Amino acid sequence: MYLSELTKLPGVSGNENCVRSFIKEKVEPFCDRIEIDSIGNLLAFKKGYMDTGKTLMLCAHMDEVGLIVSRITEEGFLKFKTVGGIDPRVLVSKRVLVGNKQLPGVIGRKAIHLLSADERKQAPKVKELYVDIGAKNKKDAEKRVAVGDYIAFASRTVTFGDNLMKAKALDDRVGCSVMLELLKEPCPWDLCFAFTVQEEVGLRGAKVCAKRVKPDLALVLEGTTCSDTPGTDVSGVSTRLGGGAALSLIDGATVYNRELVLKLHKLATDAGVTVQFKQTATGGNDAGAIHLASGGVPTVSVSIPARYIHSPSSVISLSDYEAVRETARLLMQEVDNV
Repeated sequence: MYLSELTKLPGVSGNENCVRSFIKEKVEPFCDRIEIDSIGNLLAFKKGYMDTGKTLMLCAHMDEVGLIVSRITEEGFLKFKTVGGIDPRVLVSKRVLVGNKQLPGVIGRKAIHLLSADERKQAPKVKELYVDIGAKNKKDAEKRVAVGDYIAFASRTVTFGDNLMKAKALDDRVGCSVMLELLKEPCPWDLCFAFTVQEEVGLRGAKVCAKRVKPDLALVLEGTTCSDTPGTDVSGVSTRLGGGAALSLIDGATVYNRELVLKLHKLATDAGVTVQFKQTATGGNDAGAIHLASGGVPTVSVSIPARYIHSPSSVISLSDYEAVRETARLLMQEVDNV
């Protein structure tokens, strides 16, 4: 498992360089060729041990949500924009790393003592926040930071509780880690392991690679919402931590191939792998772009439930991680019945 290493790397959408370099080093010994396309996707190709004439594309995105510097104030604070979907309420007082030099900083807001009664009742707006890097003034800050620098969360990866892991960027370094493990597995299919970019800002990398690869079948490995927490109405529970790999029938971007989803569910349950159906239809992932490419690609998504997703402290169950890996491995061995 490569999760600890992968989640430490910065990779805000549009700046996946560190993640891509790490993955490239890991995949080289196990694939036949590697391509990095014009948008930055890394495609690792591996010939199957049977002449099936079919290509299976496994897909996981390298990018994570984060921030980007939009302005430097006269006082030396950094104003920013969000990159991807982030709830501003999770940002205040969080530690961050700025730019390629990973300059430490902290996200600030006016102190609670200075907030008006109305301000205290409202969630903070991004425009009210800033990053404090300890600069004396604008000139001092500009020596170390520039407008356009990416800002990633600084969050330690830890295991705790009943086989749980807390980290940033679990969406979707979990999928990347699973694919790095599966790359070592023998498979009858010709394989393309697509490590995509810019999923969090519109599935952009997947649009490019799906048209390029033109797979016969696609499997998207993703992190998804887990809402098994206090205060959530039962009708709003999408997945449960420890409930196994999550299979989607529909979401905001895709109506999945029902026959394929049910086939995968049966493969997993027959093998004793714990799986669950995602209960809500919101959100989306790279499948939204892939299933429409090249005249249509049968696509299935297998996800790992993650509490507090799109925050510096997402939480997954490592047993769910193992279930996703095993479910994907079972699909890789199927040829005639898929």
